[in-house]
Amino acid sequence: RKYYPPQEDEAEYDLSAATEKALEWLNSLREKQFVGTESRLLTIFELLRNLVHETESDAETRIAELTRRRAEIDDEISRLRAGETPLSLPSSTQVKERFFQIEETARHLLSDFRQVEANFRQLDQKTRERIALADKPKAELLAEIFGEQDAISQSDQGRSFEAFWTFLMSLERREELQALLAQALELPEISTMAQDRWLADYRFHLSEAGEKVQRTAAQLVEQLRRFLDSQMWLENKRIAELIRDIEKQSLAIKHNPPKETGFATLPEPKIDITLPFTRSLFAPPRKIRMTDAAPLLGESEFSADALFNQHYVDEGLLRNQIARMLSEKSQAALSEIVEKYPVTRGMAEIVTYINLADRDEKSTINEARRQQIPWRDAGGRQRYTDVPLVIFTR
Repeated sequence: RKYYPPQEDEAEYDLSAATEKALEWLNSLREKQFVGTESRLLTIFELLRNLVHETESDAETRIAELTRRRAEIDDEISRLRAGETPLSLPSSTQVKERFFQIEETARHLLSDFRQVEANFRQLDQKTRERIALADKPKAELLAEIFGEQDAISQSDQGRSFEAFWTFLMSLERREELQALLAQALELPEISTMAQDRWLADYRFHLSEAGEKVQRTAAQLVEQLRRFLDSQMWLENKRIAELIRDIEKQSLAIKHNPPKETGFATLPEPKIDITLPFTRSLFAPPRKIRMTDAAPLLGESEFSADALFNQHYVDEGLLRNQIARMLSEKSQAALSEIVEKYPVTRGMAEIVTYINLADRDEKSTINEARRQQIPWRDAGGRQRYTDVPLVIFTR
């Protein structure tokens, strides 16, 4: 995938999820130093033990398991205080085997991010196509798009990624992960092995991969914001219609392009006639003399305020307004918030409020009840938008 990073003019390329899986398969064909079976078996036992224990609903069974584990811990503490050697120290082979398994799992996790990012990018592409071919009311189109976005975020994959991102955003967890990796890499059995040491910066690799997924999801919200920007629908209406026709025709032949070479023609307005005597005589190029004088600062005769008066919805400002309302009461409806902080950015600001509530687990959106939200358009006319009842909770 070719793309341009923000504020960069050089293209970068990302491997697709399928290519990542293919390279991962090729890498698995390389001969390994040894195949670790004990560490994988122990991992299976540990995962099964945690699964059974955490899903156990009987209180007595859980208490018995916790009591057994506490007895094992107390017994080990007593032996250590008595000066005995720990019985559970792994051998050099076991240390290497478990480290190889950690490294392999870490690589698999990074490659899985490609698939999550691809899913969000596919949803973004579908959204662009639907907007280009939209012949239905905005409300109906938005309901379909938000439904697909909710389906991805509420799926097992989406919930797992949300839990991962919450875990990664915890400063305490990140510091613990970095400290554990540093201690593991300093073990004598591991430090003597030839390795590229990429695992030492694994925390940054995870943050970068997760940020790409979040950036792709943010692009989807940006497309919806532009779609709802009434100013874009009022200006250049004829140009927008022509571009829409071109997009529709392009999407129609996307999967079945014409086989002939000249499938599109442009009429020639006139015949080009070139007369030999119309050519001018040769003139030597003018030599430009460069001086060492520093250029003088010019005086501007125009105001640059128009460059900064662009239409932009500050999501951080809306979050602060919601937080100030919730500092006074435990719950606040969207109508109460806009009554205290009037809408200044049109429909885009209202949609941003709804998107914030949709991403917040404590907030609720009641489709059965409706509310009227006032706002003013670019001409200063008072308008009202009918939206579901949105309630933010502290």
